[in-house]
Formats: sequence, structure tokens, C-alpha cells
Amino acid sequence: MFAKIHAVAQQVNQIVVGKQLQVRQALVCLLAGGHLLIEDVPGVGKTTLAHALAISLGLKFNRVQFTSDLLPADVVGISIFDREKNSFIFHPGPIFTQVLLADEINRATPKTQSALLEAMEERQTTADGITRELPHPFFVIATQNPTHQIGTFQLPESQLDRFLMCLSLGYPDAAAERALLLGEDRRALLKTLKAAMLPDELLAAQGLLKKIHTSPALIDYVQALAQASRTSGLFAEGLSPRAAIAILQSARAWAALEGRDHVIPEDIQAILIPVTAHRLRPLKSTAGTAMGSRDLVLQLMKSVAV
Repeated sequence: MFAKIHAVAQQVNQIVVGKQLQVRQALVCLLAGGHLLIEDVPGVGKTTLAHALAISLGLKFNRVQFTSDLLPADVVGISIFDREKNSFIFHPGPIFTQVLLADEINRATPKTQSALLEAMEERQTTADGITRELPHPFFVIATQNPTHQIGTFQLPESQLDRFLMCLSLGYPDAAAERALLLGEDRRALLKTLKAAMLPDELLAAQGLLKKIHTSPALIDYVQALAQASRTSGLFAEGLSPRAAIAILQSARAWAALEGRDHVIPEDIQAILIPVTAHRLRPLKSTAGTAMGSRDLVLQLMKSVAV
């Protein structure tokens, strides 16, 4: 089953060149059943990666371009009065899909961003007092530009905590950039992709993660990391219980892709930064230094004994 995940990774790597680690982390996020936030400057392949993942996993997806004038009803849906039936008929929005690509999510107002909160946590959405289930599986893959850029709104902590992982692609190295310059257009290549996995197979693989063994000592390690984040004095707030669960679930997925039926501390260390850095805000006393959240998480990891 997990061999097909590797086939998906191989296919996506042909589209997003030179980013094998980020592609693997993204697949770990989706395998663990979480939502993915991709944050970076425009033009480095964030949207292309999201498209390639959705197509390769055989999932139905909709794309919403988030802008400052986007309304919650544009995402969730709206009820329109039908004269013939003399009643309001609900017209589902693009959120009723298996993968919602929220492109440039932080260009929408906080009111519109909040329309995703219920969907991301409970896989359902409420409109006009009626709660409707979303398709299964359901993922939000969001892209975000750096918050210092013009026309962006910072995502609230409550929403950031609902993203299992946050990745940064970064600029390609010289060899990868040359391949992009000399190769075929990535958008054209997307049209040639076929599903390397079916949704039922993804659900089955997610179910197998429950069989990945986690020892009591490993649970102690996760708890020690969470506790250290709350007491280290590095961060304004520590990791929530939801974040601790995310660490463990992501580590199981990483171990599965490594071909193991048990989690080791190195699995936790491999996913710790993408799972936790976006959830943690440096204290004001450290915010002015050169160390960002990712560097502080690395410092935190080194301070906690395995």
C-alpha cells in the first residue's frame, strides 16, 4: 500500500523539481490526514505542488483564489430562493470537494478565512443553520505569501493550529532551476498527470497507520517536547494537545514511508519543524533576534533529551 505513496512522490517530483524533501513531507501530512499550508514567495511552485498532489492521489479538487473581496458564502455556498419550489435551495460552494486548494489564503479577510475553521477541524460546514458533511477524505491545501507583502492578512493562531504542517519550498538550486528553464512548462506537464493512487487506497493507508507501534518511552518524548515548549521561555505560548497529537501522527506516517512498523525518535525529529514551527510565536524578547520559529524549534529539540 505504501509503495503507491512512493509512486505518487516519484510522479510529483517530476513536476516540482529539486524538492524531494518537501514533497515527502507533504505526502506525510496528507497520509496522516492533515491539512497542508505552503508558505513562500510567489513563483516558486506552491500552487503547482498542490495541483500535482491532488491529481496524483486521484482526488477531486477545487481551487479558490482568495482575494480581499471574497466572501464566506463564496467558499461554503449559498441558499437561493426557488420560485417554482417556493423555498430556498442550497447551492454548495467549492468547499464540497476532496481537496480544496485555497490559493493565497492570506489575501482574504479574517472573516472569509474563518469560514474554513469548522471544515478543517470537523470535516463539516454549517450554513443557514444546517450542518452538512464534507466528502471523505477532505484536505485543505493552502498557499500563503509572506505576511510582509502588500495585501496580506495574517492568519490567526486558531487557524494555523488546524494545519498539520507548514512547508516552505525556497528557491531551487542551480541544477533544478536550469532544468526548469530548459524543460517543458510545468502547467503543461500537469495536464499529462494521471492518478497514481485511488482515494480508497489512500484511506486504507491512513487506516494502517494505527498499526504503527509507538512505545511508552516515545510518548514520553513527545510529552517532554510539548512541555518544554511551554516552559522554555522561547515562545509566547507552548504547543497545544492538538499539536502533540499531530507530532505523533506525522511520525507514524514518516515511519511507514521508511518501511518500519514502529516509530523511533528520529521520525519525530524529522517532522518536528514542519509540524510545530507555524504554531509557535517567539517571545517579544527573542522576536528581534535573527532566530525565527524554525531555528527556535531546532534549539528546543536539542534541549530535550531523547
